[in-house]
Amino acid sequence: MATVKEMRTRIGSVKSTQKITKALQMVAAAKLRRSQQAAEAARPYAQRMSAIISNLAAGVDRTNAPLLLTGTGKEDRHLIVVATSDRGLAGAFNSSIVREARRKIFELTEAGKDVRIITVGRKARDQLRRQYGKQIVESYEIGIKTPGLALVQPIAHKILEMYNAGEIDVVTLAYSRFKSVVTQTPTLKQLIPAVIEENSGPAAFYEYEPDEVTILTELLPQNISVQLLTALLENQAGFYASQMTAMDNATRNAGDLINALTIQMNRTRQAKITTELIEIIAGAAAV
Repeated sequence: MATVKEMRTRIGSVKSTQKITKALQMVAAAKLRRSQQAAEAARPYAQRMSAIISNLAAGVDRTNAPLLLTGTGKEDRHLIVVATSDRGLAGAFNSSIVREARRKIFELTEAGKDVRIITVGRKARDQLRRQYGKQIVESYEIGIKTPGLALVQPIAHKILEMYNAGEIDVVTLAYSRFKSVVTQTPTLKQLIPAVIEENSGPAAFYEYEPDEVTILTELLPQNISVQLLTALLENQAGFYASQMTAMDNATRNAGDLINALTIQMNRTRQAKITTELIEIIAGAAAV
């Protein structure tokens, strides 16, 4: 059984850990608001770009359309872009994204497809490296700043380079969509070929200058960067929400452990005092 001194030392250690988790919770809460605003501000732009591409695609002859829209005609070679954070201490946030990516990779591999992987974020690289190390073609780190176009453009360039070289047919992005502070949903999104949204009603008619094919040729590569940036902003908001929740739980658990250890220490000390008193009384009685 631990001594009173050992338990007092352990209580001090848990209190130090509690201070750290409380500080991380407050930092995550402060950063969450800005990250959430950035993610919500990026959504309308990405959605509007998808709507424009869908409208343009409706008036294009598929035999003349860019390959980013129509695809290569095959689905044999897949690229999975797995986006997580660089850091942990966020509960199951990173693991849930990687789990969804693994499920997709396993499904494609079982179907006889050739699968390659690009990881964005150290956690994706570390978790996938052991099982799929030979299939990882590139790894990128995010850093601590808010993601911007300077971060996603090299990733988009690599994807387009592989696609134009005929190395891949389909590109899928795995990330976490931010819904609320308590809900982040692992999501798979197809980037190439571009997914065309179906309008519920008749599409508006526009006359484009230059023609639709020329606009799509310029717009589709930019759409890759926009979708990647939107996903990373969603990831960042989800990461801070998960970290805030995880650190809050850790702080509460540390408090419960401190209370339990304090009770145990007091009981041990009381038992020790009682034993000493019994020994003194017994000794006096013997004399």
